[in-house]
Amino acid sequence: MVNKVDIGLVGLGYWGPNLLRVLSRLTGVRLKYGCDLDAGRTSRQAPLYPETRFTGDFGELLDDDGLDAVVLASPVPTHAELTRQALLADKDVLVEKPLALSLTDAERVVELAEERDRVLMVGHTFEYHPAVCRLKKIISSGELGEIFYLYAHRLNLGIIRSDENALWSLGPHDLSIAMYLLDQDPIEAQAFGRSFLGTGVEDVVFANLQFRGGQVAHIHLSWLDPDKVRKITVVGSKKMAVFDDMSRDEKLKLYDKGVQKPPEYNSYGEFINLRFGDIVVPYISNDEPLKLECEHFVECLLERKQPRSNGSSGLRVVRTLDALQRTLDAGGQPISMEEAATRDIHFGDDSSEATAVRRQQ
Repeated sequence: MVNKVDIGLVGLGYWGPNLLRVLSRLTGVRLKYGCDLDAGRTSRQAPLYPETRFTGDFGELLDDDGLDAVVLASPVPTHAELTRQALLADKDVLVEKPLALSLTDAERVVELAEERDRVLMVGHTFEYHPAVCRLKKIISSGELGEIFYLYAHRLNLGIIRSDENALWSLGPHDLSIAMYLLDQDPIEAQAFGRSFLGTGVEDVVFANLQFRGGQVAHIHLSWLDPDKVRKITVVGSKKMAVFDDMSRDEKLKLYDKGVQKPPEYNSYGEFINLRFGDIVVPYISNDEPLKLECEHFVECLLERKQPRSNGSSGLRVVRTLDALQRTLDAGGQPISMEEAATRDIHFGDDSSEATAVRRQQ
């Protein structure tokens, strides 16, 4: 069995340097290429990684038969096409979220990966976060009881974008977390938002999802907010949990709180019996989620197995984003995922497939 892989990284902008750092330090990995069209970026990184070849030519990576895989951290609109080219060149791929900006492109890429028998992984980094993984185990164990609902906040002041709205820029994180924790896909979607900054795309979005098991999820996304917030609350029939990624030492808290319903009661006051118990802070390792994600990718390459956040996982996130974008364009009109799958449903004057960028009026 091969015990070492050669990897090329494409995209050295916002997220690329983090991937350079992590990949260059992984056991069993040779970071063979760093690729970016911006010569300034490659020249800045080249002295830091003397064993890596830096280039502006993606074709050089595709033509290298000795290159096993590519990691794509390029601009989001390029994800689908660069992934397609890499797969056709028989490279395995780790592509940053979202997998594509259209449902059709996402489906085609996933089908191509299956046809070529290549590993396709999507960078839903929070599915590898130690606190999220621990919360997943707690939910699966039944400790929280029946899950009623969850809500998420992903807020900050900046980065202000004009090429993608808050839904597509920030939403993939919380959508992937919600579906990972609940182990379900949504059956109905609804979203509404506003472009307060006049960029033509929504800088604030509120999204609601309903799941087949009866659970609901609410997600608040914004880059126009005074505080940086990365928090998810899960409410169950027995306990509640909060994942706060901005907390340094208490990223996960379990609240022994709930409402007890006695079998018999004589008054409304007796029926509503609130229970307040302890707050527990489980130990969570400080392992970097990005490092764990990349290690998992390498493991999948060596063992030829499907990643946790594989192409199908990335596709369901894009499918949900697509449905939410449709309702966003319709001013918040809900849509069932079954209706969204037909793709012939149109709201108002919007007759094209949903995209990340709302049309300029």
